[in-house]
Amino acid sequence: MAQQLREDAITCSGIEGALPACAPGYEAAVSAAPRPGERREPRAYVKEVAPGSPADDAGFTPGCWVLAVDGRPVRDAIDWLWLTADDEIEVAYEDTEGDRGTVELFRDEGEEWGFEFDGALYDGIRLCRNACTFCFMRQLPKEARSTLVLRDDDYRLSFLQGTFVTLTNITPEDEARIVEQRISPLRFSLHCITPEVRRSVIGAYAQHGIDVAERLLAAGIELHAQVVLMPGVNDGDELSRTLAWAWEHPGVLNVGIVPLGFTKFQDRFTESFNDPARAGAVVRAIEPFQARARVERGYPWVYAADEFYRNAHPDDLLDHLPPAEDYGEFEMFEDGIGIVRSFVDDWRAAGAQIHEAAYALRAAGVRVHVVAGCAQREFLGPLVEGSELAGLLVPLYVENRYFGGNVDVTGLLCGCDIARALRAENERSGVQLAVIPRVVFNDDMVTLDDMDLMDISNASGVDAHVVSCNGSEYLPEITALVSA
Repeated sequence: MAQQLREDAITCSGIEGALPACAPGYEAAVSAAPRPGERREPRAYVKEVAPGSPADDAGFTPGCWVLAVDGRPVRDAIDWLWLTADDEIEVAYEDTEGDRGTVELFRDEGEEWGFEFDGALYDGIRLCRNACTFCFMRQLPKEARSTLVLRDDDYRLSFLQGTFVTLTNITPEDEARIVEQRISPLRFSLHCITPEVRRSVIGAYAQHGIDVAERLLAAGIELHAQVVLMPGVNDGDELSRTLAWAWEHPGVLNVGIVPLGFTKFQDRFTESFNDPARAGAVVRAIEPFQARARVERGYPWVYAADEFYRNAHPDDLLDHLPPAEDYGEFEMFEDGIGIVRSFVDDWRAAGAQIHEAAYALRAAGVRVHVVAGCAQREFLGPLVEGSELAGLLVPLYVENRYFGGNVDVTGLLCGCDIARALRAENERSGVQLAVIPRVVFNDDMVTLDDMDLMDISNASGVDAHVVSCNGSEYLPEITALVSA
């Protein structure tokens, strides 16, 4: 019974698979963890205590530390959930004066303990020990803030925040814990399967990652797998071999294939899958696996990122997107798989919001520029032009000069590029009102180059506001802005 309680506690905690490293929330998850290489005992910093909770009744206050539960150290949020599944626990603590002790806590069935911790890792961040040729963190400018260049490879963040890990730094103790606590599913950086190809792509520990994955799969741990595809390296026959290996392991729930992304701060790559023929070849390569999976598993199983469809059909993307049912529950949405389909379907279902926004904009005599990455050009433009908002809602596609390379998604836009584009558009044709999608900012409401909304407005000379990311959400927000 206790085992089932603990499994339920983790599965139902609401923290599983939350956000990838590039999205708001990731930095908060690691903010309170010891810095890489720092050695200290596991301890969780108490940020808040809920009034009237068992923690409050026991005298806990913000600023103290939780060290252990029932004599076992609390290394992370997973341990906390696992160790506190029962309704009576003994908590070891250090108070704000540095004094230590233990206290027994009791709660009613279903009651929360009342602790809010800072971050999710309390014993340090597991670092990457690979030399992946495509590593995006190694392609960032020197001035990038530390949380962006942090090369973590922590299986706990894979479970808690949805980051992909290679499993190359997993120890036997880690494996035992993953199996015991059923830390599943994990997100696995697979990339390729042939040993010599893996070594050339990942480095000396590449095979260890596969060995660990096979043992975890045999023990019932499930994996979402990812392949970062590089032209001439792990596509073609190597991709087929990789997918065949994954198919042979039923615990591999799905495989997402994403194209190589590169910045101007490297000299290894100059091309990815932007050519229509090359992108189309990838889409065709996975179709036999998808056809078999639909018959045997009831869903496509292997998915190509939206970029492949966009690049294969730049002139008629909307006619070639897979249907929504092909994406199931959109489990790999944060990896750029199904985002375009979701946006298109949301827009097409937002007829009332489109009509209300168009009416409000006409009544106010205002045009609104909506900031977007160049990756949205092939679908956002046709959607707007085919609606009542044509000429009223103006997509402003911003070139990502900060990162350069082939980086073109909205979520990686930087404040300097947004400000530059708004300023140029304002000088060219005038900008009355601009809106920027929330995904551009982190939890502290700053961009990847540390600009906030006021910085962007000041630098561009344009009245800018932050809105949601989908039309059904940001169109009412725009209506409210112009109707105020």
